Amino acid sequence: MNSSKKPSPLSNPGRQYEEIGQFLAHNQGELAELLTFIDFAEGFTLGFIEVNFSPDQDRLIEALTRHDDCQGIQWVILEFADPNLRFLRDELVQELDKIQPEADKKIVVIIKGLAKSIGVFGEHPPVLMDLNFVRDAYKRTVPHPLLFILPDYAITRLAKFAPDFWAWTSGVFRFKTSPQMQEAAIERAFQPAESFPPIATPEQQERVELLQRLLMDYQPTGEQATGENLQHYTEILEQLGEAYLVQRKPEEAREYLEAALKLTLRLRSASTLRSASTLRSASTLRSASTPSEAEVLKPDDLGFQVRVFNQLGESYRQQRQFEAAIEFYQQSLTLSRRVENRRGEATALFYLGNVYLELRQLKQAESLYQDCLEIEQEVDDRYAQADTYHQLGMVAQELREYEQARQYYQQALDIKIEFRDRYAQASTYHQLGNVAQKLREYEQARQYYQQALDIKIEFRDRYSQAGTYHNLGNVAVELREYEQARLYYQQALDIYIEFSDRFSQANTYHNLGRVAQELREYEQARLYYQQALDIDIEFRDRYSQARTYHQLGRVAQELREYEQARLYYQQALDIFIEFSDRYSQASTYGQLGLLAKAQENYAEARVNLQTALEIFLEYQDDYWADVAREALAQLPD
Repeated sequence: MNSSKKPSPLSNPGRQYEEIGQFLAHNQGELAELLTFIDFAEGFTLGFIEVNFSPDQDRLIEALTRHDDCQGIQWVILEFADPNLRFLRDELVQELDKIQPEADKKIVVIIKGLAKSIGVFGEHPPVLMDLNFVRDAYKRTVPHPLLFILPDYAITRLAKFAPDFWAWTSGVFRFKTSPQMQEAAIERAFQPAESFPPIATPEQQERVELLQRLLMDYQPTGEQATGENLQHYTEILEQLGEAYLVQRKPEEAREYLEAALKLTLRLRSASTLRSASTLRSASTLRSASTPSEAEVLKPDDLGFQVRVFNQLGESYRQQRQFEAAIEFYQQSLTLSRRVENRRGEATALFYLGNVYLELRQLKQAESLYQDCLEIEQEVDDRYAQADTYHQLGMVAQELREYEQARQYYQQALDIKIEFRDRYAQASTYHQLGNVAQKLREYEQARQYYQQALDIKIEFRDRYSQAGTYHNLGNVAVELREYEQARLYYQQALDIYIEFSDRFSQANTYHNLGRVAQELREYEQARLYYQQALDIDIEFRDRYSQARTYHQLGRVAQELREYEQARLYYQQALDIFIEFSDRYSQASTYGQLGLLAKAQENYAEARVNLQTALEIFLEYQDDYWADVAREALAQLPD
């Protein structure tokens, strides 16, 4: 929280005065009303000043404090920018106690920065709930005129969630954004995507706030955007949706994307009708002086629509609502093909491949990625090929074709290095580490993971660091460095909790269970596995449930709860068979064999261990094949 009794000195007085003059010229009437309000305000008097952009807020404050009509006022300017602020009155009283009143001057308090704690989404922000609850105390403890300077959306939320406090309002003054400020904001918000980090960072949050303020400018609360404002309004909705996807907030993203799509479809329909009307009445249309909705909508029409379809698909994919994601990606693909947009077609195929990979329909995913790659090669989009090679590597890896996966990842990495895309290299180093780990090249895996982690830290991509910490934990487990593994998993889990990524938490709980199991902490292991299983069931991730049932079976077996162990193994095996995952079946057949041996059912043990051996040999996994052979050799004749 920052406070001041006087405005800060002007760093560039000439330029500052010019900008203040432009802002005031655009708001002469509103300024006059505000000055009158300030002149007559005595004691506790509540006013709200609507200014959407922070630079304009500073310009207005500068203008007020230097205005000839305000020389008899002692200004107290307080900034409360803590997003977790709850008890505003307590903070305000503490700051006012520090003020030394100036003789013959009236104190007027301006509060700014409160928009951060008010927020954009969610019900009943704590700061507003408290504001409403303690409103009567303000008359006793704040005996001065109080002016809140806030953007449109924050004032709207304050009126909604602190209605009793709002009822004391004596004046609301709505200042328009100057054309110069609006133009600068548009230029900043609509910079190319590469100008902003592709991850959740303070820069991305700044962009979100900028877009929110632009949105209020083009459609203030209670009004409708019309004319040219409508085009900008639609584009801002789409940009906000994209920005929230970067922050992994799919529900917030969808709110804006659905509004953009609805408006675009409505305006396209109006455009079609207007085109038909043009054939009948061209002269009438030429005489119109005000642009219609259909005339002003030009956000790349179908291309814009394709982009929104893809982003809506991504919002559902992030929530693992795969059927809805496929529906939107398919609409994007159909529309791109209709207008012969080959790049758009490749993008939709790529996104569809991602969904089918998540669904473990690996051959379908591989086919979609190959179709995507052919188009990218046809249009000579070498940069885009890197991502497709990367995804083909992931498919090959899931099919246990590790050398093929390594080749695809290396092709992806070579292109990323060629284009000096250091950030994108991180994900491929991560996957190369995964392949090395699968091939039991643990030191090589650790080296790749560390390269990936270093880049993610360099680019402040905290969310993606979680996956690499998790895999470093896997390597530590393989090397029997269990306490180190536990530390890595806990770092991963903390990040997933921080980002409210409940689905990814399941995998880390599962692996924390593995560590506890290796340390013979069986009850702790069971607790972790159950947490993982609950999340997998919640997200209907049936495949992941199988490996957790398998591990729960191992814990039960260690605790000599043999019938419970058999039930868990059978549940795992049924799912592996359902997903045609023959390799994973081998591990469960092996455990069923060991379980039968423990129960002295040697005939059943031999059948299950022999089945496991045959599958391991089929997949040329000599390590586990030798384990199965040894177990068979130990069975009594």
